[in-house]
Amino acid sequence: MKSILITGGSKGLGKELVKSFINKGYKVYYTYHSTLPDISMDNCTSIKCDLRSDEDIYNLVSYIKENGGVDVLVNNAAVEYDTSVDEKTRDSFKEVFDVNLFGPFLLSRELGKLMYENKYGKIINISSNNSIDKYDPVTLEYDCSKASLNLLTKIMAKELAPYVNVNAILPGWILTDKIKELDASLNNEFIKSEEENILLNRFATCEDIANLVVFLASDDANYINGELIRIDGGNK
Repeated sequence: MKSILITGGSKGLGKELVKSFINKGYKVYYTYHSTLPDISMDNCTSIKCDLRSDEDIYNLVSYIKENGGVDVLVNNAAVEYDTSVDEKTRDSFKEVFDVNLFGPFLLSRELGKLMYENKYGKIINISSNNSIDKYDPVTLEYDCSKASLNLLTKIMAKELAPYVNVNAILPGWILTDKIKELDASLNNEFIKSEEENILLNRFATCEDIANLVVFLASDDANYINGELIRIDGGNK
């Protein structure tokens, strides 16, 4: 049985990833920070971890190693602040980069070493199309962190070659509960207006994104490495 660690697995896309990989027969470990998980399935272990804390990250790595390591790592957890440029601070940048970039770096480096020793592994980073050509001042910290995550993907793919595949996916809008709540607060006009900029005229479902992650984790994707794969329905 293959095993996988998914960060930020208690809600949204992360929760869908957990369910998808359990259904594919994986032993799943997933982290959560503040939202208590409600996933009760076999072969599934939740671990509380604050990715802003080096101690928490190294405790997580030790736990994973003690349990035999993992075949796949999905760096999914992320934070963002939707504020004006004038409201952004050093602290807001630091928190976003700690979670969105430095956490994935430490996990990729430490668990990547074990994968390299085992001569097999997959690391999949959840980036964003905001990182390449969606320039929005209110998500400045998030967008910068995801652009850096793209570069980390390229470098770790080189560092861990030839045994570990490291790729990133770049989703656009995903129809999560958070987005539905935002849409409701804006008189149900937000989703409609944004869909006009998408060639497929709809937001992605969590399942749409999870299907790509499952593929990249599989042996069918063994010859894909160091890639940034956009999955956003196409931009008009």
